Amino acid sequence: MAKSFLKNKAVKLRKSGQSVKNIAKSLSVSKSTASLWVRDVVLSLEQEEFLKQRSLKGAEKGRTIGSLVQKQRRLELLEAEKKIGIKEMGQFTKDKLKIAGLALYWAEGSKKNRRVELCNSDPMIIKFFINWLTKTFDIAIRELSCYVGINEAHKARETEVKNYWSLLTKIPLTSFTKTSFKKYPLKKEYPNFNEHYGTLSVRVRKPARIYYKILGEIHGLSMAT
Repeated sequence: MAKSFLKNKAVKLRKSGQSVKNIAKSLSVSKSTASLWVRDVVLSLEQEEFLKQRSLKGAEKGRTIGSLVQKQRRLELLEAEKKIGIKEMGQFTKDKLKIAGLALYWAEGSKKNRRVELCNSDPMIIKFFINWLTKTFDIAIRELSCYVGINEAHKARETEVKNYWSLLTKIPLTSFTKTSFKKYPLKKEYPNFNEHYGTLSVRVRKPARIYYKILGEIHGLSMAT
């Protein structure tokens, strides 16, 4: 009798549009038993669509949770590798700094018009470049000039942007030349609009004494490979 009662209840629940999984859970029976009891119940199109959508939402939730778990694992791995990297690079000799800077300049620096200049949006690269100039070639901060490159949509933020780069590089605002505003429309609104600082070009004012030296050492580095 108890089994018959549960079966009748399962049929009623199914007719009301409940999923087999929920029916099994509600009646404390196995999913296979619930499925067997309600197999002859025909759902309306609306009920089938509702169950389908709910199933998709459940699957989406599962994928989201899985993605977050994987992201957390990647972040933990990255942090662990950062600590290892700091330890391994802690003893960064002047020779290692010189070679790393040459490789950076080889890839990103200006090699024309007898200019020693590098442009980038990454603040860490900019800081490294300045550190390389000061420690490898004894270039003082006062020997550097720079300018910001940014979309004209940020024109109202020019002072804020220049202050950001000045604070980061310790290059005084008096050494900043005219900002280069890029004249092309933004295709969409960016949520981090007020956190965008464009690019910074850092240039040695009188590069003659190191320009050819840098090119020569880059050539030497290329031959070493």
